[in-house]
Amino acid sequence: MAETTIATSSEDLEFATFYVGGALCGINILNIQEINKHFEITKVPQASDYIEGILNLRGRIVTIIDLGKKLGLDPVNKDKDNRNIIVNSEDEHIGLLVDGISDVVIAKKEDIEPAPSNIGGVKGKLFQGVLKTEKQLIGILDIDEVLKE
Repeated sequence: MAETTIATSSEDLEFATFYVGGALCGINILNIQEINKHFEITKVPQASDYIEGILNLRGRIVTIIDLGKKLGLDPVNKDKDNRNIIVNSEDEHIGLLVDGISDVVIAKKEDIEPAPSNIGGVKGKLFQGVLKTEKQLIGILDIDEVLKE
């Protein structure tokens, strides 16, 4: 008789999910350093429109990106639900400003389907695929693609 276990297997992936521009997205939890609501952001002159600015996070300079603008969605509404998802990118810390945080979702790699063709194109390459849960669809971000520029 097979033993049932609640622990996750090594093939399971964990995704932190969040809302941006009305869409539910996810990032592999291994890519996330921390999630905070630190908003003393300093504007950077001449920066791309999706760059909110920079902030000092315990002595480290973090570039903050409005993920809504970066994905071609509505800009993030500035309110009390906003969070910065801090990720590492090539020895640099990047903060992804999102509308709000949702749950951590556990899935198997084979549960992630390719992104539909209607989110192809330039912005579509920012997604690894789509995860279907019982209640919703989660766009899984390819964090390396999002942070390339």
